[in-house]
Amino acid sequence: MSYRTTDGLFQSVELERCIRRLHAAVGNAVADDKQIVFATGSMQLINALVYALSPDSNSGSTASVVATTPYYPAYRTQIVLFDSREYRWAGNTSMWAKASGNSTTKEDVIEFVTSPNNPDAVLHQPVVGGSSAILDHAYFWPHFTHIPAPSDEDVMLFTTSKLSGHASSRFGWALIRDEKVAKRVNNYILQNTMGTSRDTQLRMLSVFKAILANLHGKEDIFAFGHDVMTAKWRKLGAVVSRSRRISLQNIPPQYCTYFDKIREPSPAYAWVKCEREEDSDCSDVLLKAKIITRSGVWNDASSRYTRISLIKSQDDFDLLLERITEFVDAELTAAGSNSM
Repeated sequence: MSYRTTDGLFQSVELERCIRRLHAAVGNAVADDKQIVFATGSMQLINALVYALSPDSNSGSTASVVATTPYYPAYRTQIVLFDSREYRWAGNTSMWAKASGNSTTKEDVIEFVTSPNNPDAVLHQPVVGGSSAILDHAYFWPHFTHIPAPSDEDVMLFTTSKLSGHASSRFGWALIRDEKVAKRVNNYILQNTMGTSRDTQLRMLSVFKAILANLHGKEDIFAFGHDVMTAKWRKLGAVVSRSRRISLQNIPPQYCTYFDKIREPSPAYAWVKCEREEDSDCSDVLLKAKIITRSGVWNDASSRYTRISLIKSQDDFDLLLERITEFVDAELTAAGSNSM
């Protein structure tokens, strides 16, 4: 099997068509006027896009890469690992804006914007005006969030790991308005991995065709996924609402253009806060209750926050709910004993 498809390209033209059709049908992104670049998951695109948006190595300029806390940690870890002369990790957007004597122009800033955000599910917009923004829309699908309108940013990232759950198939794509930027990203991918696996492209073509064939039908993946995730969120919220020791992020119901109605929240993650002053390490507090989470420190946030993944099998979620219930019951029992 060649690296190239039957038309001599590294990317399947038919798969590109399916992706454009899917975005148009779901209404989450404007794709028709953009270049599409495939990658080995959206993880590969993180550094590829930073490379493509950074000043040329001969310019002598260095781009500052920033994100708003709490942010996806791979933005920071990849930039630090590759340690390029053309770009550097510059931390939180608020830190950059407040830095005194900063000679960096806004044109030298590359801002990662995760929307909905990982970990707290907030829909974000760029906050550094004039910067080059990379919109990470991994979770911008109707089973994880409401779709208020199609996103029409210059650079947008998507991945099948969150769209259909095919995480280990490793397939992501970028929608890029500027053809020169798209060419630089494509060159990065070709130099890095000689393009995206043909096997993966064929598999994703089958997956996307199945999704498209069932939109708004009995086997609509988004309706099914929303029902599953909403039920998880509702059950978890009911248990945590009884606690004064921990709390969840507040996500109000919102109108969704895909479902054409007000939809209940269905986030991929619970962003848990430990409310007691003595519970400064929330991840450790829950670990003692046999609940594995990811500390907010990973997201450049306070250790008083921690992330619980809800993208698990039903068995895993049932066990999580059982242990959260035990944790809250123990809290209430202790509170009752102290009041006597």
